[in-house]
Amino acid sequence: MNDLAAPLRRAAPALLGYAAVRALGLVVLAVWSAARGKSAHTLLTARWDALWYTRVADLGYGYEVRLPNGDVHSNLAFFPLLPWLERLMHAVSPLSYADGGLVVSLLASLAAAWGIFAVVEHVYGRRVGVCAVLLWAVLPVGIVQSMAYSESLFTALAAWSLYAVLTGRWPAAGVLALFAGLTRPVGLAVVAAVWVAGIATFVRDRSTAPTPGARVWPRALGMALAPLGAAGYVLWVGHRIGKGPLGYLDVQAGWRNGFDGGAAFARFVGEKFTSFPSALAGVGLIVGVALVLWLYVVGVRQGQPLPLLVYTGVVTALALCASSYFGSKPRLLMPAFPLLLPLALALARLRTSRSAWVVGGVAVASAAYGAFWLNGSGPP
Repeated sequence: MNDLAAPLRRAAPALLGYAAVRALGLVVLAVWSAARGKSAHTLLTARWDALWYTRVADLGYGYEVRLPNGDVHSNLAFFPLLPWLERLMHAVSPLSYADGGLVVSLLASLAAAWGIFAVVEHVYGRRVGVCAVLLWAVLPVGIVQSMAYSESLFTALAAWSLYAVLTGRWPAAGVLALFAGLTRPVGLAVVAAVWVAGIATFVRDRSTAPTPGARVWPRALGMALAPLGAAGYVLWVGHRIGKGPLGYLDVQAGWRNGFDGGAAFARFVGEKFTSFPSALAGVGLIVGVALVLWLYVVGVRQGQPLPLLVYTGVVTALALCASSYFGSKPRLLMPAFPLLLPLALALARLRTSRSAWVVGGVAVASAAYGAFWLNGSGPP
């Protein structure tokens, strides 16, 4: 217990700040929704992906919707860890599947905040770690962290896996990467980080001095475990639908999801410039993408550890270069928390009072935007 108490005390400012930001977002959402005659609870638990996860938890896999244009939306596109946890919460408590998913997401968001703090504190120190957590909390799409979605769960598993890699806890890194791979397709980013870091460490050790076997095998075990979650689910889906090892790609194609190198997204942005009002949105999209790429380049120049760069690079590439629904790209980028580290470093250099005003102002704007967004089109 004492082993956990000290890290928790160190993370307490970050976690309390994170909880305050998320509470503000939920209060604003509740007030905004009530004014519009909507239920904040329904918005958080029973729309879009949340409905698909709940249906998997309740009825299992096999449900699909055939659209008039011939597309087939199958629930096999949704990875199983969140529905498993929703089913577990329903089995051990009076919670519905949807409410179970909400509780899992809320707890996972705190675990994600703690994991982000642990990673950043290890690399840059406590103050920067607190700033990074607060910046993650005040993202414009931060309300998703409080929804019955899988982003918070995935970010928690990814952050703690990266922390395990950075601190040499290779079996733990592999197990966490395995579960991340059961959460979202982008679990491949965590697997890539574990593997690249492991290979780099093997190369470094061989170039310096022979490595005792006791140090080699934990690393090899972590690397072996890391891909089993994602690979296991993808292979199971391929077997289930009779399409072979890559059958999951056919499932994603039914949702018009795929990796096209960003061609579809580029066309989407280009189409915004066909009229004046939409051209402003096009400019905003270009600025947003440029900002993401600039933050990544700055992270490289600032010497972020290799596992963070690999993880962030894969998450960013999958988000920006996928042909999926373009409105979802901001939330697909949300797990790429190392992108925030250059901003966290800059924020940490300010006086505490000034940084508090900055975070507070952005938190209010984020809460208002999240309530507006979720009461409108919301996250697809």
